[in-house]
Amino acid sequence: MSSRLRSRLRPFRAATAVLTAVAVGALLPAPAARAAERAPAFEQQVLFKASQDPGYACFRIPAVVRTVKGTLLAFAEGRVDNCGDAGDIDLVLKRSHDGGRTWGPLQVVNEGAGDTHGNPAPVVDRESGRILLAETYNTGRTDAGNCDIPCDRTPHLQHSDDDGRTWSRPRDLSDEILPEEWNSWYATGPVHGIQLTRGRHAGRLAFAVNAESYEHGRISANHAALIVSDDGGDHWKIGAKDSYPVADDGTFRQKPSEMTLTERPDGAVYVSAREQDGTDLGHRSHAVSRDGGDSFAAPFRAIPDLYTPQVQGSVLRFGGRMLLACPADPDRRRTMQVRSSYDGGRTWDSVDRGTTVTTDWSGYSDMVHADSRHVGLLYEGGAVDARDEIRFARFTEDWLKPRRGPDPTTPDHAPGARAAAVLGGAGRTEGRFGGALALDGSDDAVRLPFRTRLPRGAGDFTASLWFRYSATSGEQPLLWMGGIGNNQPQVWLRGEPASDRITGLMTTRQGSTPPRSASVRTTGAYNDGQWHHIVLRREREAGEGRLTLFLDGNPVSVADVPGSVSRTSPFGVHVGQRLDSRAHFTGAIDEVRLYGRALSEAEVADLGAGGSAVKRDTVVRLPMDRVHGSN
Repeated sequence: MSSRLRSRLRPFRAATAVLTAVAVGALLPAPAARAAERAPAFEQQVLFKASQDPGYACFRIPAVVRTVKGTLLAFAEGRVDNCGDAGDIDLVLKRSHDGGRTWGPLQVVNEGAGDTHGNPAPVVDRESGRILLAETYNTGRTDAGNCDIPCDRTPHLQHSDDDGRTWSRPRDLSDEILPEEWNSWYATGPVHGIQLTRGRHAGRLAFAVNAESYEHGRISANHAALIVSDDGGDHWKIGAKDSYPVADDGTFRQKPSEMTLTERPDGAVYVSAREQDGTDLGHRSHAVSRDGGDSFAAPFRAIPDLYTPQVQGSVLRFGGRMLLACPADPDRRRTMQVRSSYDGGRTWDSVDRGTTVTTDWSGYSDMVHADSRHVGLLYEGGAVDARDEIRFARFTEDWLKPRRGPDPTTPDHAPGARAAAVLGGAGRTEGRFGGALALDGSDDAVRLPFRTRLPRGAGDFTASLWFRYSATSGEQPLLWMGGIGNNQPQVWLRGEPASDRITGLMTTRQGSTPPRSASVRTTGAYNDGQWHHIVLRREREAGEGRLTLFLDGNPVSVADVPGSVSRTSPFGVHVGQRLDSRAHFTGAIDEVRLYGRALSEAEVADLGAGGSAVKRDTVVRLPMDRVHGSN
């Protein structure tokens, strides 16, 4: 669409927004509270889409707030020419007067005019009713490329005093919240900010930013910070901050970014962040401020077993729980899910306990109290691409999965280990040594609780188990440790009966170089319904290093690839299941063991005879012969 036509459309949208919003409010058939009672437990609609909102090629980066009058304001980036992050981008808005059931037309809040005006971070001052909108500018591009490094990003702010109908001219906040050393990437939000309600800082406004420092021709540090105002948004300052240096080889521990925050019942501010390519395990990290956002009580801590891809997410306190919305697939942006925490964000529901919004591709999100009973979820989604459209979903607490009691467990006899969770109803069967667990290929698996001894890093290890199966098709995962996909460090063993083989694979990361993989395979699927013993051994200390697969004592080996098998990505250890839950084993598994060293061939043989003599450096020992508790 031509720039001339866009120029005609944008003023038209802005002019009609007020009239349409008033009309919608006038035509409501009943008070909002009565309508909320009649609404279903879950409903959703497409809110922003290029085909229904002319003038834009793509909409991304949702953010949503509720005003003091109960109006919902849904913001997004209207990307004019393409879906790139650094093109001609406007900030756009739609308004709802009935808790998100119906919406007025699109209005342009801030026109990029060829540059990037994005990263919306709205926050409502409930004392004055003013809606403040923090945003970030950079010079636009005509292609779909990213901002050049160092990127000329600057923070701005505008406000509305009439419930989002009209907006002030943006003002540059660089003098207040952009230190000279934060001289490359800088981003507000993108997600709603909050106003504190408890403690000596009650009434304070807060939103999050992340930034980078650039010196000597490279990025030298990552920064995460809270931005706060104690005068209704007239003035702002940097409050809590956390920084991570970038080493000469390009590696760093963490890069907390795209932070979402909420106030806990105890008055502490909980901050959940996207973790981007740090050497710490996990794709999400979190921190807490107990002094109203002035400082973090401790540095950000990564959450290895909170499975999600590298993506922005959103949190919201709702009743007796806190909610986290983000995709649940640890490899790709798909399967939007809402997970709960019942302890103020210290722990989060696993994927099998979360409530799935869609199995489509899905990305960024924000949440809001839509009305007295409903949460509103504004999220990117699509059947083909997560950037296809932005949807608005409404749901009640009844729609969320109820809080579940502890899973059944099976003992782990390794030193210091806790019992492993038995998922899906897996039950006991006759094993190679006493009892074993039978897995139905649908949802049965064993998941080990995370502990720091499980990740094997760049060192040696030996994994061993017994299996029995008869499947002739499908992926049959035996053991999975680490991440998933082509780019994440991981170790796994699986049957591939359609290809008549069993495969062991290891993917590593070293420094800032791309990941590398080594795989070793048998010449048969061993799916004869009999017990077989499989061992995967990594041996780095002797010579060039080898990755060896033993099947019933017969070794097949390939050259090792140096690097860590547990870095950057989410980390889980599962028996009978892929990390992303997209494949399950059908059969029985017995005597699962993991050692923090390369066992000798004599020790491997001893494992095949029961393993009574192999005890040193035991990390996991699951006899798989008992299940405590019930599903």
